[in-house]
Amino acid sequence: MGAHGSGPVLLPRGLGLSVLATGLATGLGCCLAAPAAALIPYVYLPQGEELEASALSIAQTAAQVLQTGQLEEAASLADLSVRLLPSNPRSWLLLAEARLRNRDSAAAKEALAQAKLLDPDNAGVWFAEASLAMADDDFAHAETLIRTGLTLDPDNGNAYFDLGNALFLQGEGEEALAAFQEAAARRDNFWAAINNQGLVLYEADQPEAAMERWRQAIAINDQVAEPELALAAALYKQGDRGESTIGMTIRALDREPDYVEEDFQESQLWGEKLRLATRDLFTDSRLQNTLERARAIARLRRLERDSTTPLPEEAPEEDGVLP
Repeated sequence: MGAHGSGPVLLPRGLGLSVLATGLATGLGCCLAAPAAALIPYVYLPQGEELEASALSIAQTAAQVLQTGQLEEAASLADLSVRLLPSNPRSWLLLAEARLRNRDSAAAKEALAQAKLLDPDNAGVWFAEASLAMADDDFAHAETLIRTGLTLDPDNGNAYFDLGNALFLQGEGEEALAAFQEAAARRDNFWAAINNQGLVLYEADQPEAAMERWRQAIAINDQVAEPELALAAALYKQGDRGESTIGMTIRALDREPDYVEEDFQESQLWGEKLRLATRDLFTDSRLQNTLERARAIARLRRLERDSTTPLPEEAPEEDGVLP
């Protein structure tokens, strides 16, 4: 702005900018005649003990999030934990479990390789690797891995349960039954292990013993579908076709509609004899509305699962790090 009482000073556009720039430079030169000391921001760098504590705390949070089924969030937290403390095998195990449950077997194998390298005497590493082998339908290898883990953790009821599954899928019914019995003995109220005893016994032509196991499982947890539907199918096969048997079937399918599909039953270790009995049960006219509803829900669930499965070209490449 000009002096008081004077009009505006008009300059050509280019010259005006040039003069303005020169003036600014001159003015700044006057104000900053002496160079100022550089301003260095203060950044706090946590010490080793603090990093370790933070990593362990994040790992604990990852474990809690994993239990709620938030797989990607759990994997992100576990990944952060291993970056902060790469020497902690538990964090690698958590990362492997999250990736495995999210059907990312390649990433799970990588994480397990690191965990096994850091702590080969950790039974959990062997059990987790067995889960990968089971997912790959390599049941014999899964059995070997579980047995190795059990030498390190012989009282692990869940491991005996997985061993029973691996044995049953290899056609080793008697050994599978023994493993499920060991699982139930080592973990209180382990309804799933008792239920699976029933699956083995039914295929071994011991329906009465099988039904007794399913009744025991229901007494422990009357909100699960599998033992109730299996018991209903066995009763129907024996000629007990009253309203009680039909009601059990309806309750079971309302709780878990996927059991309406025979391939799902097979994936849950239902043998041929139990599947045939269930097929016979499903011919009852009193069940048709329930069956139609269950099939519709099962189809919708299958579509949702398929839509979240990575396409082959999108799947991460195997890199040969499996221990």
